[in-house]
Amino acid sequence: MTTHSRPERVGQEIQVALGDLLSRGELRDPRIGYITITGVKVSPDLRVARVFYSMMGTAEERSETQKGLEAAKGFVRRAVTAAVNLRVSPEIFFSFDESIGEGDKIDRLLREVRNKEGW
Repeated sequence: MTTHSRPERVGQEIQVALGDLLSRGELRDPRIGYITITGVKVSPDLRVARVFYSMMGTAEERSETQKGLEAAKGFVRRAVTAAVNLRVSPEIFFSFDESIGEGDKIDRLLREVRNKEGW
């Protein structure tokens, strides 16, 4: 077993734990809309976890959701540490995942080209 597989496994466990938190409605901040956790990247020493999320909405809604997530960091950190049973509680950072929006834009452009060319 290599050393880099543990952070990946812990990241997957954190993603599942966050999904459970969201599905049970434990994050009650009204600023946090409907979000999807798209991935978690954990540092090799397991002290930092970067959580990637996506959501539909305007830039203002995205900003409000980011503020809500930042406010809930402490709660999320404690809940994740307990759920994943980690010795060290990782510092949580939330980042909006642009890849879904970019993929949608590429898909839309390809459909337009296909319609113009009559495929």
